[in-house]
Amino acid sequence: MNNLFATLISQSLNIPYRQVEATLGLLADGCTIPFISRYRKEATGGLDEVQIADIATQREKLEEIARRKDTILKTIEEQGKLTDELRQRIADTWNPTELEDIYLPYRPKRRTRAQVAKEKGLEPFAQFLLSQAA
Repeated sequence: MNNLFATLISQSLNIPYRQVEATLGLLADGCTIPFISRYRKEATGGLDEVQIADIATQREKLEEIARRKDTILKTIEEQGKLTDELRQRIADTWNPTELEDIYLPYRPKRRTRAQVAKEKGLEPFAQFLLSQAA
């Protein structure tokens, strides 16, 4: 996953892949942005704090999208509607808007109080009460 993230971040920020990969490794090891920019210039190829912060921000966004993908895949799979084509389409998408557009037809609808009451079998009782009021 880290190689994929490095590739995506490298393309989006127009920073060489090697520098992004090294920076992601240092961030994963728990190094802070100021530490990396001051003391690990040789590893990052001289990236400044702003570039390193941009890489860290992009990594966080990609991690959030990856977590969302997992949730979406589990939800669609529970519905029994997950096909190989849909799984691949979700896996290839790294745009959050596009991901939500793919998920929209499979998103569970919100249940109202009335729907919950109907599921519990209270509709006939409600009809009886309404007929008594008239």
